[in-house]
Amino acid sequence: MKYIVVDLEWNQALSSKSPVFNRLPLHLRGEIIEIGAVMLNDDFSLGEEFSIDIKPVYFKKMHYKVKKITGFDAERLSNGVSFPEAYERFHEWCGDDVTFITWGCDDQSILEQNIIIHDLFWEWIKEWVNLQVIYNIQTNSGKNQKSLATAMEHFGIEQTRTAHDALGDAYNTALVSTHLNMEEGLRTYQYADKILAEIEAEKTEQKDTAQEDKSEVSPLTYRDYESKAAAFNDPEVSGVKCPLCGKDMDGKKWLNQGDQRYINIFTCENDGKFFVRLKFKKHTDELLWDARKLVYPAEDTHEDLYRDKLKQVRRRGRSHSKHKKH
Repeated sequence: MKYIVVDLEWNQALSSKSPVFNRLPLHLRGEIIEIGAVMLNDDFSLGEEFSIDIKPVYFKKMHYKVKKITGFDAERLSNGVSFPEAYERFHEWCGDDVTFITWGCDDQSILEQNIIIHDLFWEWIKEWVNLQVIYNIQTNSGKNQKSLATAMEHFGIEQTRTAHDALGDAYNTALVSTHLNMEEGLRTYQYADKILAEIEAEKTEQKDTAQEDKSEVSPLTYRDYESKAAAFNDPEVSGVKCPLCGKDMDGKKWLNQGDQRYINIFTCENDGKFFVRLKFKKHTDELLWDARKLVYPAEDTHEDLYRDKLKQVRRRGRSHSKHKKH
């Protein structure tokens, strides 16, 4: 398997109502005018480079925004080769059994559209990886899209190639990849959505905890249970010792808040009431569960929250009972 970092530049129609769309099999978002690529070596270091200009046949006049961003002019476009020729040369340079790495998802859809309108073979370009996703996971950045410039700044990468040039952007994207654990990123890429969701949930939990109560006493983590039920059956997880005197406390009913979160009120005969949060989290491999417990001195707001949730549970219980009688 070869990994190739690729970037495309494309021209756009001057208007969405342009008559050119009447003779195309699809609404072409952009006609490719440059392909730039960097092949990664086996150790994910930077290898050979590829660059080619393409002469457009549909959007022949440069869109003013594209011209401003890329610096392309009519003379440069006129010296480009046809897309089928550029595509053939690119395929020959890449070879088969290739995975393309891009920054974002636009390049894949644009390339596919250009292949379709030229009726070319495209089976060999089916494998794609969005490096932005790996970057977000490994820098704990969440789901929000980050620009390539932001990633370069994060890693202290100096801009030595021209931005908004296909080869320049491919080269800079490849440089960012050298600061990431690519083996790990590629191995877990199929779970990326779930991992990012877990990062977002963890951030939300930390934010809520910080805003809700600054008096957290004891964060506790319990790992590697075969199921959530197995974790709940462990007295270490479902039971709570007083964080002040260490004695076992009596608790009420655990209430499900959704999203694998539970709350309870425990009472110590010496030190009073404590509000307890329990959060379950499934491992990425979907085999084992972890549990995280937070213990706070209970305040009126905590007891109000527990009572309100208990009322909701009881109302749902009565509703279900009535439904069964009918």
